[in-house]
Amino acid sequence: MSDLRRAVDAVLDRVVTGSPGVPGVAAVATDREGVIYAGARGERTVGGDVEFTTDTVCHLYSTTKSIGGTACLQLVDDGLLDLDAPAREYVSAIGEVQVLDGFGDDGEPRLRQPVRDITTRQLLTHTAGFAYEAFNETYHRLVKDHGQPDVSAATWDSIKTPLLFDPGDRWEYGSSIDWAGMVVEGITGRRLGDVLAERVFEPLGMTSTAFAPTDEMLLRIARVHARSPSDGGLIPMTKLEPMADPELHMAGHGLYGSADDYTKFIRMWLNDGRGPGGEQILEPETVAMASRNNLPDGMTIKPLPAVNPRVTNEVEFFPGMAKTWALTFMVNETEAPTGRSAGSLSWAGLPNLYYWIDRHRGLGGFWATQIFPFMDPTSLDGFLAFETAVYDNVRQPG
Repeated sequence: MSDLRRAVDAVLDRVVTGSPGVPGVAAVATDREGVIYAGARGERTVGGDVEFTTDTVCHLYSTTKSIGGTACLQLVDDGLLDLDAPAREYVSAIGEVQVLDGFGDDGEPRLRQPVRDITTRQLLTHTAGFAYEAFNETYHRLVKDHGQPDVSAATWDSIKTPLLFDPGDRWEYGSSIDWAGMVVEGITGRRLGDVLAERVFEPLGMTSTAFAPTDEMLLRIARVHARSPSDGGLIPMTKLEPMADPELHMAGHGLYGSADDYTKFIRMWLNDGRGPGGEQILEPETVAMASRNNLPDGMTIKPLPAVNPRVTNEVEFFPGMAKTWALTFMVNETEAPTGRSAGSLSWAGLPNLYYWIDRHRGLGGFWATQIFPFMDPTSLDGFLAFETAVYDNVRQPG
């Protein structure tokens, strides 16, 4: 693997020394057997003297989603969750959510009852009707003009947002998986973090992943940075601190963790749901079901506009390529230019964290930076170069 190490090391060197560069980055790649590359460069805080490492703790943001979705899938295995039953059977509050039917002449939202119930499958595929303020003009208006709390508040009020359409009508990326986490809590009677700690983190050896970082994790945490729109410089976001005890454990974005830990989770998906000791975190049949496109026939996902440019640039992975949604991943329906197989799973987190899971080739990887806005060109280009280097330097199966 010396060629792989040289190739990825060169990518990491480039992204931390280039202009504009990143303060710190970690990249870990794995096959079904174990880690095939692990490396990091830079600093946890720009201008600091603490190295960014593969065990540096990052705010995972939406890379949380697949972990929260895994907790739902475990309840399917247990026979406790029917993905196509009304989600209100498990969490009654979701039955109170209404559809936004425009704004009145007075500027106030007009609401109506949805024509059908929300299901957990719709929550996991982003077809329930929820959105995010950063990517949707209507939600941005609710936050800006009507006092709707942003989901970063991690409160019940922050997820009790109106639907943009009747459940199942189309795909819209948003806060659905936060509600899926509440489904888990409704069924188990326990906080989501406790469920994940027992059923995912402990058996996989993920000792540095939690909704509220421990004191030891805080010693290894990286600072999130904002990139200046004027010169591309990096500004530490000193007011963005972890919550010691969030009101809700947000399955859509709330976890903190490291590249080392996340790669263990990726490897479980590569191994049909098996943990390092052979234990089944998920049943193989459930992994296969969850790894396929779960959208209604003919539905695909769409690019995401940059409604809040402080938070995100426009979002589209592999423009022009057909992409669908699994439980709870993006699926590239044809082979990607990086070498990623058709049918692979992937997604990302707002401060430029990215991962992929290629179950056909048995390869996956995690890329961690901590920079706003999302789809930062230096970070994204680095991730794609990292992934390409893996495929260019790992022998084909057989």
